[in-house]
Amino acid sequence: MKTELEFLNNNIKDNTSVVVACSGGPDSMCLLSLVNNLKTSKKIKVICAHVNHKLRRESEEEAIMVQEYCKKNGIVFELLEITDYLTGDFSEEDARIRRYKFFDQVINKYKAQYLLTAHHGDDLIETVLMRLTRGSNLSGYAGIRQVNTNESYQILRPLLTTTKEAILKYNNENAIPYRVDASNDNLKYTRNRYRHTILPFLKKEDANVHLKYLKFSKELSEYDNFVTEYIKNNKLIVDNSIDINKLNSESDFIKRKTIELLVKEIQKYDYFDISDNQMSEIIKLLDKNNKSIDLNNGYKCINEYGYLKIIKPENVNFTEIIFDKDIITKYFTFYYNSTEGDDSNNCIYLLSSDIKLPLKLRSKHEGDKMYIKNMQGSKKVSDIFIDCKIPKYKRCDYPILVDASDTIIWLPGLKKSQFAKDKSEKYDIIIKCEAR
Repeated sequence: MKTELEFLNNNIKDNTSVVVACSGGPDSMCLLSLVNNLKTSKKIKVICAHVNHKLRRESEEEAIMVQEYCKKNGIVFELLEITDYLTGDFSEEDARIRRYKFFDQVINKYKAQYLLTAHHGDDLIETVLMRLTRGSNLSGYAGIRQVNTNESYQILRPLLTTTKEAILKYNNENAIPYRVDASNDNLKYTRNRYRHTILPFLKKEDANVHLKYLKFSKELSEYDNFVTEYIKNNKLIVDNSIDINKLNSESDFIKRKTIELLVKEIQKYDYFDISDNQMSEIIKLLDKNNKSIDLNNGYKCINEYGYLKIIKPENVNFTEIIFDKDIITKYFTFYYNSTEGDDSNNCIYLLSSDIKLPLKLRSKHEGDKMYIKNMQGSKKVSDIFIDCKIPKYKRCDYPILVDASDTIIWLPGLKKSQFAKDKSEKYDIIIKCEAR
């Protein structure tokens, strides 16, 4: 494990905190042992993050084994037990999201700079081949990256330069305890079929084939990083929206990659993916103003006012709210009876004797009209939304300020009614809003 120890030495700074994702299998126990060997010389704090999925009888034994190893070696032990899954039944994607949310929590708790996972060279080969077979994208074909940088920490995979065989040899020679999941031999699972049928053939051709795949992965990742930086530097995505005019001047390859980056943002916190056919439909949507298409898991892709967005509309009108204190809604934070104001549409001055209290916040009603300050006659709220380029998905739950007689007083951030006072006039209520 000389190469792997050198990687750890070179990539982990002294006097830092390191979280090791450890299942109790041979790979993660090997990794935990390697990091533990550096604990004193690097002056690092090692935290073991273990997830008990509660799916097998052996799960409890594995959790106890890992905890005892940590106790014996002065390693902090953190445990997550999953007793229910979001979809009702176990799914790999659900479990993965749960694990990484847990890892994030542990990293934040100990202010750690690194998360280490035990993916090894054989895993990389299997992942690349599986994605090539089923189809993926540039980022996906790269497989498993040895180094990933998040906003606040790095994900390191030190074992990508070694094999399962070498890991088992290390564990046996160093009396490292581990448990083996019997399902790893079940050929009904796709990965196991690659592992037990294709991998032996490749290794027979070249015992170090995993290093060739690692080189392939790194080169593809460099290309992917270059394209991603190009998209960022050209500001093709701003505030999770794609600038359609800019994107339409790019090649189809850049268009696809830009959409993939938008999808990746959603995947950080929700179940979402798009097929090749959906990708083609989204690219067609770039030329269809004010149109939308349905995607998976309740998401829509919309083309509105020069921007492409992927959203999950709630389409639920919020209940009418008595407005006599500060309130936070989906789109705004409201400050009732503020001490200071301004002349923008984000602030309104009112005289209580002109209106009927209490004030209320509600969503749009069919046929709503408003008498706008300094304008003759009334105007439909739906037309104001269109003029102000409020996206359709926002209109159903956009907050409207009304008085007790349901007269519209204010469209926050957009228009004020005839009841709005100037600063020079008499008023006794100041209301402000800030976009969220």
